[in-house]
Amino acid sequence: MSTISTYNYTKTFKLESGKKLRKLDVAYRTYGKLNTKKDNVIWACHALTANSDVLDWWDGLFGNNALFNPDEHFIICANVLGSHYGSTNPLCDDPVTGLPYYLSFPEFTIRDLVSAHQLLAKHLGIRQIKVLIGGSLGGQQALEWAIADQGLIDNLIVIASNAVHSPWAIAFNESQRLAITADRSFYAQKPDGGLKGLKVARSIALLSYRTYDAYSATQLESVNDKTNNYRASSYQNYQGEKLCNRFNAYSYWYLSKAMDSHNLGRGRQSVAEALKLVRSNTLVIGIENDVLFPLSEQKYLAENIPGASFYTLRSAYGHDGFLIETDTLTNVIGNFLKESVNKNIIKLHKTA
Repeated sequence: MSTISTYNYTKTFKLESGKKLRKLDVAYRTYGKLNTKKDNVIWACHALTANSDVLDWWDGLFGNNALFNPDEHFIICANVLGSHYGSTNPLCDDPVTGLPYYLSFPEFTIRDLVSAHQLLAKHLGIRQIKVLIGGSLGGQQALEWAIADQGLIDNLIVIASNAVHSPWAIAFNESQRLAITADRSFYAQKPDGGLKGLKVARSIALLSYRTYDAYSATQLESVNDKTNNYRASSYQNYQGEKLCNRFNAYSYWYLSKAMDSHNLGRGRQSVAEALKLVRSNTLVIGIENDVLFPLSEQKYLAENIPGASFYTLRSAYGHDGFLIETDTLTNVIGNFLKESVNKNIIKLHKTA
């Protein structure tokens, strides 16, 4: 098992908004070793409430006997700015006041998450990333990074993500923030502030992560005479409490805001022109019944990233399929990477 490490950036970290953090901590884990050619780096970008332990939450795709394993690869996963698991976040102390930030923490964007990880990559001496992979919010990070560092990333894999966060997805996030702010304890300046609201927010989020068919398959009642205490009700309560036991409402509120900010076209000519800047061999994977990130968003990515490959993933679990369907992902991604190697060999022969 890898232990968590922390990179302490002691200079001022300037956010896209112009606001500044006087210090920045980035918590991360590495698995395996960097080879002599330094060309075996796999960098995983995590989603909204995940953490740096990618071998845990993406088990099956990452692991000792998986496609991305520590025996062959140097795997890196870093906790994002604002999150709960060791990187600088709203529960950390503000160097100016000596007190936790809470709601005085500056708002940040997906580009700020990427900027922090660029600093970590430089600190670790990473000059080439063989595979940059992420799903959902992780895919948003991966896309921004591929545009910002066009020569750094050999292969880009984006799953269940988008080029611009949609009005539909923003509405889901706003509904969750309304639930959090309806909990008066959110303004109490305490680490457990807003947890009742966070429980409701998680319940709302689950409806966008899963599907009608998924709930019908797993939460359907086995008897007809029940009039209360439904399995689906218990499931929503359980999942809400589960998140409250491991996360905080302030990080969730800020990270949902960061997702809303995602727009590859901001400050660039257009979204389409921004996607044309991607130079990596790219695989885009969409999930056919994803309610939150519809398949049309994935097709748009693949149509506008030069030479991108596209795959439609079939899953009963909707958006969460990117975490669950690891056998299929292993086959699809493994074949894509083999084809990418063959393409590079052909290029080398042509230039020789």
